[in-house]
This record gives sequence, C-alpha cells and structure tokens, in this order.
Amino acid sequence: MAVSTKAEILKAIRNSKDYISGQEICDKLGVSRTAVWKVIKQLQAEGYDIEAVTNKGYCLLSYPDILSSSELMSRINTKWAGQRVYYHKETESTNDDARYLAEEGMEHGSLVVADHQTAGKGRRGREWVSPPGEAIYMSLLLRPDFSPERASMLTLLMGISVAEVISGLYKDLKVNIKWPNDVLVQDRKVCGILTEMSAEPDYIHHVVIGVGINVNQTYFPPEVADVATSLRLCQGEMIDRAQIIVAVMEYFEYYYGIFAERGDVSDFVHIYDSYLINRGREVKVLDPKGEYTGVAEGINDKGELIINKSDGTAVTVASGEVSVRGIYGYV
Repeated sequence: MAVSTKAEILKAIRNSKDYISGQEICDKLGVSRTAVWKVIKQLQAEGYDIEAVTNKGYCLLSYPDILSSSELMSRINTKWAGQRVYYHKETESTNDDARYLAEEGMEHGSLVVADHQTAGKGRRGREWVSPPGEAIYMSLLLRPDFSPERASMLTLLMGISVAEVISGLYKDLKVNIKWPNDVLVQDRKVCGILTEMSAEPDYIHHVVIGVGINVNQTYFPPEVADVATSLRLCQGEMIDRAQIIVAVMEYFEYYYGIFAERGDVSDFVHIYDSYLINRGREVKVLDPKGEYTGVAEGINDKGELIINKSDGTAVTVASGEVSVRGIYGYV
C-alpha cells in the first residue's frame, strides 16, 4: 500500500465528524474495500484507536504520538511545504538526508523527518543532542529562484514560524528568538535552526533548512541542562509533535510566499523584532577580526542584526556568533 493512499484513508477518517463508511472511503479515493480494511488493520497495529461498527463505518477515537509519513501527510493542509514526507525511524542527520534527496531531484517542499538522529548537527559543526521518540528533527528542502545572498533570510522565516506556532498554541509561555537561529521558551533554548545551501555565484541549486525542536524531553545532559528546555517541561504536559510540524509547515509556506515575492524580510521586521530577545540588550559579537560589544536594536530588511557599538557607531551583522547578556551563561 502506497504511503499516499494510506495517508488519504487516514485523512478521510480523521476529517470525518462522525463515522465514515468503508464504501464512502472507497468512492472518495477510488480504492477497494479490501485495501481500506488492510490500512485500518495497519493503523490499529500502529496504535491508532479506530472503532469499526457494522453499518456505521470507522471512527478515529485517539491516535499515538508518531511521526510517520502517513500521520503527517494526513494532517498537513499546505500547498507544497511538507506535502511529501520522508520519514526515518533512525538516521544520522535529516539535513544530510534532505541534501541527498535534493541531489536525486526531489521537489521543492519535500520534508525529511526522523524520530531519532545519531549524528545531529548544530551550527559550526556542533552536535545536536537527539534522543529518540521525544523531539522533532526535520529538514525542509527548498529550490528557490532568488539569488544566493538572500538565502540566509530563510533562517529568520523559519524562526518566526516556529515562534508563532509555539506562542499560538501555548499562550502562557514566554517565546523569544535569539538571532539568528535559536527559539527560546522561558529564556532557554527549545529550537535550533541550521540552513545549508548548494549554490553557484548567481544560482541556488537547493537550500536545506534543518529544524530541531525539544518537545517531550524531561532530561537534558549536564552540559546543556542550564541552557536548554522542552515544551513539555515548560507546559507541564505531553505535546503532540505532529501538530507542531504541521503548523510550522503552514506558517513557513505563508511567510515564504510573501518573502519570495518581496525579496527581503521587510514585511516581517516588526514580527521578528517583537520576538527578538537580543533587542535592547547588550550583546557580544564574536567577529573574526576581533570581538566587540554593543546594544542590539533589531533587524533590517535584509535580516541583519543592527548593533549600536560601545563607541557610538552603528554596524550590521549578517552572520556569526552573537551572545546576549543574561542568556546561555553570558554575564
């Protein structure tokens, strides 16, 4: 049974307000009653509580916290972002997987999701701690038609998307963005974003945006315990990981459409700055030419961080490490 057919059957049952008959599913999707029955059995074996009642049909009572292709594709309502999902129970790195798919010709918007990463990557080659069954590890493949110098702004679009989803679902939580690629909840890191690009001077072959979100972890290793947290620890309840992924794809697709037409982040500066934990605070910039301090004022239309240096001059930072006083141990 193809993943897409399984996802469509699951979607039909999920979207039904009451029981939906097997015949109705057959007529809607053009599949046989036997095919529907086989999918129902597979889903029940995977932990879906699907009630089957004679002369009434099927009803989804509850579902497990799994990130299968069928689960995600049955819930996504985008036009292109995440419409095709490649799921791995375990993999080394979803960014590496997405890059391989790009080289194989997979389409714009393809999404790689893993339940466990054995060699997750953060920025500057750092390891991203990736326990199984608790967090979100995903990478979105893009094939933009704009110039390579604009690609770095995609990190900001993903940051806004994740922040908007978390703040929308959990309104009592304090959600911030630490420029350029971290999302914080209650002043601790919940999400990291790693954007990688294959390009020529004037042409992008593909971009991969990797996203790691701490969702249901209750334990962090000592080396990150002081700077990291999870949505479960902050909210005090188990979190539906698939719901987060689906919502992030919907937000990102919306923001990407505006960005691709505009060519910059001018329409989002006010949104980004409203989440920006750097804003109005002393920051330290680790510049290869020599570190310096100043006060971050926000971002400009290119997504660069505007900093008023201690000597009174204003500069913009396009990339690099920026520490915020009071965050992640910078005192």
